Amino acid sequence: MDNFIKVAEVDEITQGHGKVVEIEGRTIAVFNSSGTFYAIDNTCPHKGGPLGEGVVVGNTVICPWHRWTFDVTNGRCTINPIARVACFETKVEGSDVLINHKDTKDTKNL
Repeated sequence: MDNFIKVAEVDEITQGHGKVVEIEGRTIAVFNSSGTFYAIDNTCPHKGGPLGEGVVVGNTVICPWHRWTFDVTNGRCTINPIARVACFETKVEGSDVLINHKDTKDTKNL
C-alpha cells in the first residue's frame, strides 16, 4: 500500500534547512541535506525541542534548545547512543517531496 503523501515542493526547503509538517496529529521535520530530503520526528527526546527549527550541518540537525544532534538519515542521536527519533522514508517525484508517514524505518524512541 502506498502511504506516501506530498509535504512540500523541492524549492520550498533550502539546503541546510527544514520544514515542519503535521500529518494525522504528528509533527514531522523534513530536511534538505545537499539536495537529498530526509524526514524525522520533530520532537527531540531530550526536552521536547523542535528539531525542524534546527540547523542542518551535513546529515546532522542540531536541536535549537539544548544542541543535541541527530543524524537525519536514520534518526540516531550523535551524542547519546540510546536516543533516537522516528525516521520516515522520503522520495522526490518531479518537484514534489513525499514522505511515507505510516511506516518508520530504523526507529527506537526513548
